[in-house]
Amino acid sequence: MRQPRLIHRGYLDLRGRATVTTGRRPRADGRRNRENLLAAADAAFAELGTGASLEGIARRAGVAIGTLYGHFPHRRALVGALLAQRNEELFARGEALPATDPAGALRRWIDLVVAHAATYRGLAGLLAEGGDDELHDSCVRMTAIGQRLLDRAAEAGVVRAGVSGDDVFALVNAAAWTREHTGADQADRLVDLALHGLLSRPGRTAPAPP
Repeated sequence: MRQPRLIHRGYLDLRGRATVTTGRRPRADGRRNRENLLAAADAAFAELGTGASLEGIARRAGVAIGTLYGHFPHRRALVGALLAQRNEELFARGEALPATDPAGALRRWIDLVVAHAATYRGLAGLLAEGGDDELHDSCVRMTAIGQRLLDRAAEAGVVRAGVSGDDVFALVNAAAWTREHTGADQADRLVDLALHGLLSRPGRTAPAPP
């Protein structure tokens, strides 16, 4: 008996006529698998940190590990996808910081990014690693916002010359690591001490947010 031959997105029936499949079900399954993986990863990272087992995340989502890697080729890609919406909200808040208090806006931005880096245990380390991916792109944008706030503060004469957005990002990483390992109070103290050195008039610190 003559068997049908498979063709791209369809097949040839017994009379040689092409029948095309819609492909809608695989796409729907793929979206559902991705959503389940993100939900499982969010729960696992919140509970265990960003070092949580990817195999365990796949089991939570009810899929094979190969399915996870098909959507997220490595751990950083999974974390980056989880943070995408939070990143956009963070960037919007940074862009909206008022120009009337440059030193206060800089402090507020640092506090926002430190809190963001505390979303999952271990996230601060991933952000500091660098790389060519979505997480790296988000760090570049955070640094750019920090640089704009620094430029604004420099124009107002409240920041020492030579301070860069990279310096601010390094401070954020240090404060985020401190918050993760020793607590928020110590992280706030670290930021206060660092800003004491960054501001152009020794003894003045940027006000902490309410």
